[in-house]
Amino acid sequence: MAPARPRLCAVLGLLLCGLRPAAAMAAADERRSESPAAATACWRVEDFVVAQECGPCSGFQMKTVPECSPTGFVERINCAGSGRAEFKSCRSARVEARGFWRFVGAALAVAAVAAALVLGRQRVLDRRALEKVRKQMESI
Repeated sequence: MAPARPRLCAVLGLLLCGLRPAAAMAAADERRSESPAAATACWRVEDFVVAQECGPCSGFQMKTVPECSPTGFVERINCAGSGRAEFKSCRSARVEARGFWRFVGAALAVAAVAAALVLGRQRVLDRRALEKVRKQMESI
């Protein structure tokens, strides 16, 4: 019966330790829900005007502006209601177009290689069939 006590203590300890972080997370969620405007970006809840078009982030911006990290491009916006100026991550049309054409080029290259392999294989099979027919004709 002695070995069961350490297990029971371990299970109770895990349960008690597991409840403390959950309570802390619930309290943090309550604090966030009290002030949603401070936690969310203004462009998610308000109308906005693009002040600076989508462009690449500088080296300094990559380190300091968290919106630069997902795509490497950012646009500056002004929110109409609050008047705040913020950065918003964006995708460059030029980079997207380049990626699309790379994909199309790769697909065409794979199709050309596959077509060449099919034609080569077909020629080999045709030669084998003709050779077989020729041998049958000679044996008659």
